Amino acid sequence: MYDLNQERRIRSTTILAVRKNGQIAIGGDGQVTLGNTAIKHGAQKIRKIYQDRVLIGFAGSVSDALTLYENLEKKLEQYRGNLQKATVELARDWRSDRVLRRVDALMIAVDENDGYLISGTGDVIVPDDDILSIGSGSPIALSAARALFKYSELTASEMVAEALRITSEICIYTNAQIGIESLDTTE
Repeated sequence: MYDLNQERRIRSTTILAVRKNGQIAIGGDGQVTLGNTAIKHGAQKIRKIYQDRVLIGFAGSVSDALTLYENLEKKLEQYRGNLQKATVELARDWRSDRVLRRVDALMIAVDENDGYLISGTGDVIVPDDDILSIGSGSPIALSAARALFKYSELTASEMVAEALRITSEICIYTNAQIGIESLDTTE
């Protein structure tokens, strides 16, 4: 059966974050796809927030993702940069607020100490390792990053770039126009 809503669904990203040796990097591709058509190639899906101490990346509905980003930034201000407290409180608000409950987006937030995947159901997920990924190409990016983490001497930024490049060669919803933000906590 043909599903017109599925055909018009916007698919928009792969986001990957890696923390290694005091370096933190987050990257995302630039493609936005509507059905089977790439409608944008250079979308910005990653940001530095809270005095450039927190890196975020988002996938899903852009307006919903921006709502989450704004709310996370408010929580970071409220809790003086405590990312753990800010993400937990954001998730609590997400679950209880009638408007936020309808948000269709995922977000990764990382700082020098922690990394979190904030889900569309208001969950806060801490990774087993120092790698997080969301979006259409997430399984590919996560696999590539884990292999690079284990078997290479690449920096966090180099790993993110290479894993996303590999993903762009496989996932039709991910392109090679990759943006990366990083933090170096060894300075």
